[in-house]
Amino acid sequence: MAKVRVYELAKELGLESKAVMAKLTELGEFVRSASSTIEAPVVRKLTDALGATPPAGGSSAKPGPRKPAAPTPAGAPGAAAPRPGAPTPGPRPTVTPGPRPTQAPAAAA
Repeated sequence: MAKVRVYELAKELGLESKAVMAKLTELGEFVRSASSTIEAPVVRKLTDALGATPPAGGSSAKPGPRKPAAPTPAGAPGAAAPRPGAPTPGPRPTVTPGPRPTQAPAAAA
């Protein structure tokens, strides 16, 4: 387990950050604010003192990988306005497929 922020741990344990900070101070650990990080042994020490189950693996408060946003059509609500002076995209050229190449029959040997 890597370092975890006090407010993330409090969220996982269902407690307020102030309560977690007070308990850490009571246990002799120095934390300046809820955004301070604490090491894995301190997390274990705190969860043992609280009688809570430690968070599994790591912090679940961290977001996972982001999915790319779907493109919004121009003129739709929420679409970005074009920058002044930026070239405006014209209509896309249509591509018509040409004749398909044929394979020559295999020569009998």
